[in-house]
Amino acid sequence: MLAEKHRLIVVVHSFKGGTGKTLLAVNLATLLADRGKKTCLLDMDFRAPSLTSLFRISEARYWLNDYLDGACHAEDALQPYPFDVQGKERLFVGYANPSTKAIVKMASKGRKWEMQALVRLFSFREYLVDTLGFDYLILDTSPGLGYSSVNSVVAADVVLVVTTLVEADLGGTRMMLNDLYGHFERKTAVILNKVPYDLLHSQRMEEVKKTLGLASGVFSDGMACSCDIALSENPCLFACENKNHPFSRMLERVVSRIEAYPK
Repeated sequence: MLAEKHRLIVVVHSFKGGTGKTLLAVNLATLLADRGKKTCLLDMDFRAPSLTSLFRISEARYWLNDYLDGACHAEDALQPYPFDVQGKERLFVGYANPSTKAIVKMASKGRKWEMQALVRLFSFREYLVDTLGFDYLILDTSPGLGYSSVNSVVAADVVLVVTTLVEADLGGTRMMLNDLYGHFERKTAVILNKVPYDLLHSQRMEEVKKTLGLASGVFSDGMACSCDIALSENPCLFACENKNHPFSRMLERVVSRIEAYPK
C-alpha cells in the first residue's frame, strides 16, 4: 500500500467510442473511494458527456465547462457523490454540461481556447491535490485525438487505455500507444474490454496482448462482455456492490496496480 500522501492523476482514454471506457472510469473511482481514498472523477468528454446520466444528475450550479471558461473556482465545479466511506465524503464529481447548447459551444472552441484550458486544467489539478487533498483524480476523457483528450493525457500521470478486439479499434490503440502516450512518456496500461467469453483465454487474446505490449512495453489485461453491469440498478457502484463478479475482480487488480505506481 502507498503512503497516505500519495497523489496520482489517471486518465481513462480510448481510440473510439463504445469501448465501455466511462463505466470503467466510474467504477475505478468508486473502488478507490471504497478503499478510503479521497477521489475526484472528472468528465472531460465535453462533446458526449455521460456522467450526469450515470449518476442521475439533472442540474449543477457550475459545470466543469464553467471552470475551464474561467467562470467559477475549482471547488465550485465539484459535487460530492452520496457515497460515504468511514463517515467521510470520499468521492467528488466534476460534470460536463450535457445540454445541446453547451455541447455545440464546446465543439466550436478553437486552439487558443484549448491552450488556455490546458493551463487551467494544470491549475485545477494542482489545486485539487495540494489544497483540497485529493489522493486520486480520474479523468474520463473523450475518445480519439481531440484537443481535450490530448490535454487530459498531458495532465495525467497514468493512462488507462480501453479497447475492444475490433481491428479498427486495435489499430488506433496501437498508434496511440506509440505516437501519443509514448511521446509524452506516460505510464500506460491497456484493458481489452467486451471480449466474448470463448475468446477470453484464447490464442487470439494472447497474440493481441503480446502485440500491444511489444508496441509500448505496457501491461494489458482482458475483460469479458458483461451486459448485466449496464443493466444493473446502480452501475456506478457495481464493482463495490458485486465484489466477486469478474468485472469487479479485474478492476480490483487494476486499482492495486494504480496504487503501486510511484509518485
